Amino acid sequence: MARQDASELAIRLGRQAEAVCRHYLAAGHREGRYWLVGDVRNTPGRSMFVRLKGGETGKGAAGKWTDAATGEHGDLLDVIRESCGLIDFKDVADEARTFLSMPHPEPDHPHDGERKSPAPSGSPEAARRLFAMAQPISGTLVKTYLRTRGITDLHGTGSLRFHPRCYYRPDEHSPTETWPAMIASVTDLAGHQTGAHRTWLAPNGSGKAPIDTPRRAMGDLLGHAVRFGAAGDVMAAGEGIETMLSLRMALPNMPMAAALSAAHLSAILFPDTLRRLYIARDNDPAGDGAMTTLIERANAAGIEAVVVSPNLGDFNEDLRLAGLDSVRAAARVQIAPQDVARFMALAA
Repeated sequence: MARQDASELAIRLGRQAEAVCRHYLAAGHREGRYWLVGDVRNTPGRSMFVRLKGGETGKGAAGKWTDAATGEHGDLLDVIRESCGLIDFKDVADEARTFLSMPHPEPDHPHDGERKSPAPSGSPEAARRLFAMAQPISGTLVKTYLRTRGITDLHGTGSLRFHPRCYYRPDEHSPTETWPAMIASVTDLAGHQTGAHRTWLAPNGSGKAPIDTPRRAMGDLLGHAVRFGAAGDVMAAGEGIETMLSLRMALPNMPMAAALSAAHLSAILFPDTLRRLYIARDNDPAGDGAMTTLIERANAAGIEAVVVSPNLGDFNEDLRLAGLDSVRAAARVQIAPQDVARFMALAA
């Protein structure tokens, strides 16, 4: 349904391509068969050109645009999304329908003040808007999904939320889709949100959505993380959200951070209070590289670095295939003795 809806809206917008451009790309101007503007976010300039005349579908369709400076391209739904700072396809579609219901758009008065202030796609502001539109995970498909991954202890997971219809587009040439999604807040050391991570889910929560890239991050990620608990003198850090929630099943009192990738894990920032860092290593070459870099950085900062390794590929794989007792046993012999009582108390 989402594919058909998006395609139909794009065609209808293309029929009024010049009016769409005058309304959403008011910083530009018409030259012949094209509308010229700086970029899809309505910056003054000439590098982006929108085709004003053409067929209804295909490469030469009216409303198709290309930014010669960046190589970006898309249709008029993308223009509405980016110029209005929207995330959810429902909001994009609603805005498009509102525009299309206008009988005679005023070409010379774009009503800039009536539009939402732009939030560039992928920006921290767009990430904050997305997280604000989502809801707590209790009773949602996020809880169902995490249960299928063996994760049932969800205390202190306020950094995770659920969005029932999160906008997804496979690539610049494909129609828009909507899927339910787990939305994770990426924060800095002060707790300010700098980004968001989306995991699109199957409609019944049985796993990730059957799409090419079911995980995507947005915003300012470098050095930051999805956090579970406030770090003090001890903290555990690893790559994936599910990986860290799995280790947290065995160490429910330990503050943890998911950096979302090996590259970002190696660059994670340390709290001033941190004295011992547990590195939840993924058992692959990228994980080994992140571990080595993180150990060097921690040692240089005067922080004790302790590697905690899974028996299989990662701690979620251990949890799903070997069970919680196996994860607990592995963690117990790898963390400092004083931290066993301190952080495994609820799991003993």
